[in-house]
Amino acid sequence: MSPPLRILIITAAFGEGHNSAARNLALALDAAGAITQVSDPCVLGAPRLTALVNGAYRYVTNHFPQVWATIYRSTDRCDLSKQQSFPVNLAETALEELVRDFKPDAIVSTYPLYPYFLSRMRQQVPRPPVFVVVTDSIEINAAWLRGKCDRWLVTDPYTRDVMIRAGLPPEKIMDTGFPVNPAFSMLSPLGDDISCDPFRVLYFPTAKVSLVCGHGKALLDASPKVQLTIALGRNVRQLYHHARELKDSYPGRVRLIGWTRRVPQLLNGHHLVVGKAGGATVHEAIAARCPMLIHHLVPGQEEGNLRLLETLGAGRLADSPAALGSAVTDLLADQAAGWRGMKNALTRHHRNAGAITAARLILTHTQDHPAAP
Repeated sequence: MSPPLRILIITAAFGEGHNSAARNLALALDAAGAITQVSDPCVLGAPRLTALVNGAYRYVTNHFPQVWATIYRSTDRCDLSKQQSFPVNLAETALEELVRDFKPDAIVSTYPLYPYFLSRMRQQVPRPPVFVVVTDSIEINAAWLRGKCDRWLVTDPYTRDVMIRAGLPPEKIMDTGFPVNPAFSMLSPLGDDISCDPFRVLYFPTAKVSLVCGHGKALLDASPKVQLTIALGRNVRQLYHHARELKDSYPGRVRLIGWTRRVPQLLNGHHLVVGKAGGATVHEAIAARCPMLIHHLVPGQEEGNLRLLETLGAGRLADSPAALGSAVTDLLADQAAGWRGMKNALTRHHRNAGAITAARLILTHTQDHPAAP
């Protein structure tokens, strides 16, 4: 028997989508018999600076999204193949050490910067096949497009069309779906014929304390049928007191949970999810066939995620308490006809096994195209 393939998955802490895709791909590849390693070259090369930049990224995207939009769009014009700086060099050196130590048969990048590093180090190390997992949808920054790789793995056919129109070879762009947790493929979503009384809403708040009660009240006041689950996540310390006040004001209708690994089960057990337009959350909602309302949108990469939901007919923007309340009222009108229409759209799209599909493609291609000397 041939030895198991060694797959190096490289990610970055700047946005949960990159890390989520990396973790889920590792789960699927491990289940298929590969040996995987998930690493963040930025953390390895410059841990303190990466933590500082990541904290600033989260703060700016939550509180000053238009500032981030300006920064994001400026990177669209950068030639990253020529970018050199001390922090970049540290991350690039860390990646080169990873490749030399782990000796991968293939490299999978869920962050757009790393293919440029790999291109510059090809003279020093053998070049295994490189796969780029594009974690954005439809609105694709040029950074994803200009790095060299063997295959781009994308979230949906609309994104594939955008990249083809940008000049990439169609045969190298594979529509695998976002690499959601393989557990999604084994769970049963709520059917479109199920009762909407109660109407279970899963709410992922941002760190903005002022919005938790406003959003929660709007959702609960939209209909007495609404039962609200608030997933506080990493913001539990900032938000718990305010969320508890909401729970006390609506006895028996609000459930609070902290950080959890059971997001697939939660999404499959709720009628509706309300959250920000991050790639991981949007595609997990799609995988669970759970219609989505977007309460926070970071201009730039997240605009495409909203466009995907709108194109599918599976979600919409509701970025104020009034808009959230109105949207829920609309979804529940006429025996929940609007909600059932969204459920039907997600059933037709049927994407709940992106990590498994991507893992199969990566392993098959790697077996057929071993590392070049």
